[in-house]
Amino acid sequence: MSKELPPIAVTLGDPAGIGPEIIVKSFRDAPDVMRGSFVAGDVDIMRRASQALSSAGQPAWPVALMNGIGDLADVPPRCIPVLQVVAPAASDIQIGAISPEAGRMAGECVTWAARAALRGEIAAIVTAPLHKEALAAAGYSYPGHTELLQAEAAAHLGCTLAQMPVRMMLANDELRTVLVSIHLSLRAAIEAVTFDGVLETLRIAHRSLAAMLGRTPKLGVAGLNPHAGEGGLFGSEEATIIRPAIEAARAEGIHADGPHAPDTVFMRARAKGGVAGEFDAVIAMYHDQGLIPVKYLGVDKGVNVTLGLPLVRTSPDHGTAFDIAGTGRADASSLIEAVRIARALSTGFRAA
Repeated sequence: MSKELPPIAVTLGDPAGIGPEIIVKSFRDAPDVMRGSFVAGDVDIMRRASQALSSAGQPAWPVALMNGIGDLADVPPRCIPVLQVVAPAASDIQIGAISPEAGRMAGECVTWAARAALRGEIAAIVTAPLHKEALAAAGYSYPGHTELLQAEAAAHLGCTLAQMPVRMMLANDELRTVLVSIHLSLRAAIEAVTFDGVLETLRIAHRSLAAMLGRTPKLGVAGLNPHAGEGGLFGSEEATIIRPAIEAARAEGIHADGPHAPDTVFMRARAKGGVAGEFDAVIAMYHDQGLIPVKYLGVDKGVNVTLGLPLVRTSPDHGTAFDIAGTGRADASSLIEAVRIARALSTGFRAA
């Protein structure tokens, strides 16, 4: 395996969902992008996914079992390299159904990959979608990938979760957005808009995008209220919290601008027809404010990036899609983009 193509682990995802299927399609349809990557998962599940595609009349590639990460260079072309990192399923995994066993396998794959990345054995993690209810049924206390990875990183570094702040960035070819808060109720998300939270988000976005882009990024900051508060007519958070955080960030050399009206700042940041937008990313104050515009522009190419971790992690911007799992209809575009971005990020991450 060459230094130009460091190993990236693609985790299995929930074996009852579309994760294994889109992994097969990614290796089949984008071999150049997937070169230097392997599946951290289960051989039998991956073979079942490949056979399902064949049964649906689509080309399916064989699965090659690796004994260790170092075997990747020896895997023949047109094969899917899989490293067995979990115990095989103790019972039959029914496609499209929530089960503790599926949650266990999905969670253990992510845990293995996180620890391998923290040890420096792999360059990045790309996570196929898992199901939060199945993860909980398996006994995990984390609501999803982000929190699990945050906990693993904090334990590895011997720090608290509060000392390991992370942020979600959603990106596609036209727009990037970074969120001040992730999965909270709207009421709680508004309360989470604090000076420290906005400033920390600006710092994390600046560091991560600088590594990805190779230059200082331009960050547009959305207001919380309509019209960014309209001079205090519709709310005071812009004047008392968001603008002071922007000024503090600018004093640190961060190129942050705003707060801007949230109903226009995303259009200003959007790249169109090969012409870059005004900002490299928009800092959104809460989950839906940032994710709706990016997903509207094309969920098939959207990529979720976890910023702030001492490792690179990306994922497709969709869920397990139990309703179409096993039918061969799932689109692998977002997973392919996630691997592409993970490669770019890991190169910058190692250089930083």
